[in-house]
Amino acid sequence: MSIAACLLLYSLVVAVLGPRLLTRWTRTGMAPRLGVAAWLAAIVSVPAAWVAAALFLVIELAQVWNRPGQILHSCLAVLETVAVGDAGVALQVALFAVTAAVLAGAAVLAARLSRCLLGARSRTHDHARMARVAGRSMLDSDAVVVDSPQRLAYCVAGRPNTIVVTRGALDTLDEPHLAAVLAHERAHLAGHHHLLLAATRGLAATVPKVALFTLGATEVARLLEMCADDAAARAHGRHTVLGALLALSGAATLPVGALGATGVGVADRAERLAEPATLGQRWQARVLLTTTVSLLATGPFVAGLLAATGLAFCDPLTVAQQI
Repeated sequence: MSIAACLLLYSLVVAVLGPRLLTRWTRTGMAPRLGVAAWLAAIVSVPAAWVAAALFLVIELAQVWNRPGQILHSCLAVLETVAVGDAGVALQVALFAVTAAVLAGAAVLAARLSRCLLGARSRTHDHARMARVAGRSMLDSDAVVVDSPQRLAYCVAGRPNTIVVTRGALDTLDEPHLAAVLAHERAHLAGHHHLLLAATRGLAATVPKVALFTLGATEVARLLEMCADDAAARAHGRHTVLGALLALSGAATLPVGALGATGVGVADRAERLAEPATLGQRWQARVLLTTTVSLLATGPFVAGLLAATGLAFCDPLTVAQQI
């Protein structure tokens, strides 16, 4: 029971404190790739801890399944302790309830997440196919030009992946700015950013009341745009990327599931390109986020290991008995 309790306690701490701390540490985008990794590590570690806790509890209960008297005695002991007002046992009952809820809802959540992911995949593939049918290939480029007055440039996942540029964007951008925008979109496709966004947004839609998932989806999308900005800036210079971003700002909303230069966080990204962080600030952010990623990636394993070796007692009933 102590292992499951420690894992659930770990997930609770990350779910409650993670959004506030990660937002503070990644908002400036000094190390956007590590920022994405930190958010993803936190988002993945919480459901991983839930699943592991449920499995450990099931294994523990399976060991006494043929001794119903022992299970009944334990339940009566818990009820008796709760009745006299011991908050520790109440917490243990809550842990059992949470674990049971995880087991009961896992299939439902998995089904909802699968539907979200499949729906997003279908929409983007359909949009890419329609864009290739309605548009025309851009000369000396892998992009497709769509006849629309709106100033838009974006990419969508498909077979093949497609970069879409509207006639309005072509009329607005000069050649260097257009090259920077195309580099931005190619960075999205090369980094498989659409897969990360589909997963985080699908999880946020499946569990909308968990701030770590909902805020995480928003922050990951913003940081991925910064990653693409950096890739374009390395090839064409940050001032060129900034000019292209400002030229396309205020354009129409991007299609659902698309990734584009003016998708999210335009003001923050423009400020970041105009006033880049110093080398010392970037290294400080890298060290902080690397440490955070390492802790989050190993957190569930460490919590379970400490409980298994007796170095950490998360089971309130065990602690009460020892006291």
